[in-house]
Amino acid sequence: MAAAQTLRQFLAQSEPAAGPALLADRVVIPALDRIGQGWEIGQVSLSQVYMSGRLCEQLLEAYQPALLPDGDSGGRPAQPRLAIATLDDYHLLGKRLVLSALRAAGYAVRDYGRQEAAALAGRAAADGVQLLLISVLMLPSALRVREVRARLTALGCPARVVVGGAPFRLDRELWREAGADAVGYSASDAVRLVQTLEEPLHV
Repeated sequence: MAAAQTLRQFLAQSEPAAGPALLADRVVIPALDRIGQGWEIGQVSLSQVYMSGRLCEQLLEAYQPALLPDGDSGGRPAQPRLAIATLDDYHLLGKRLVLSALRAAGYAVRDYGRQEAAALAGRAAADGVQLLLISVLMLPSALRVREVRARLTALGCPARVVVGGAPFRLDRELWREAGADAVGYSASDAVRLVQTLEEPLHV
């Protein structure tokens, strides 16, 4: 497989200490970023974005066997505690895209599946989640992010909330109204946001 050969060549030409995190940063994330940009301008289909994320995830698993889907260890030391969920909606593809991209980039992510606001906030608080990613498809679900935020605050959970999905693409200021800390418009956006937001969490 050409993709696997590319990864092997990179590792062979890298310094001895190179591992999955470096592989993700220098090869996988830039590739996913270009694919995401292709989708933005209509040159790449959504199914291709999805399959590329899954392919990268599967390839990197060979180089980081300790990274379990919902585990707390992986290629990056001192990772923030990440979780992702679809709020109310039954359309899970957007979450799957982001989850694949994050795992391919070397992050351990708890997958909460589909959740309602109260249950999502309670679970995130119980798990001590630091970055909570929420995917929605419909406007009513997007507006319920405010309830998630309020419940997190009431539970004393300081998790940062990152949102994404169609309503936020249509209204570029909606994420502020929903009480989120940041918004992403693609799977590669999510990876960049996590990289940006995780740094202050390492105390």
